[in-house]
Amino acid sequence: MNAYDIEFTGLDGKPLLLSSFKGRAMLIVNVASACGFTPQYAPMQALAEEFGTTGPVIIGLPCNDFGAQEPGSSAVISDFCDTKFGVTFPMSAKVDIVDPTTRHLFYQFVANQLGENELPKWNFHKYVIGPDGDLIGSFGPRISPDAPDVRAALGV
Repeated sequence: MNAYDIEFTGLDGKPLLLSSFKGRAMLIVNVASACGFTPQYAPMQALAEEFGTTGPVIIGLPCNDFGAQEPGSSAVISDFCDTKFGVTFPMSAKVDIVDPTTRHLFYQFVANQLGENELPKWNFHKYVIGPDGDLIGSFGPRISPDAPDVRAALGV
């Protein structure tokens, strides 16, 4: 299994298939609207604009598991991202991470690849998926999405 076997439901309710980004690196981040790290949406959006439609893809995965900092509906999350940060990159509907019985398949994939200890402990944990669909990097919440190590993992 690699990341291309995984799908999400987008904030708009439509399928968000990672396979649609084959050949492109991906930066996948669990996000929350009411977190101290929420300003990281700004560099995430800047990267999305820099990379355009052919470079690496930024994907936000809203999650309410850490401090209940993403309590809103998909519509509320979408409105927040649009009005506060002008987000244009793909966003999923809320996902579960912590509870293994409801954990989204992406985070099961991460646990299988890197171990349970590499699952997010807080909002804005970042994973880099290579152009081949393999998981190649993990970066904690304190690392900015545009940090040199993250950019290097994305191949830019």
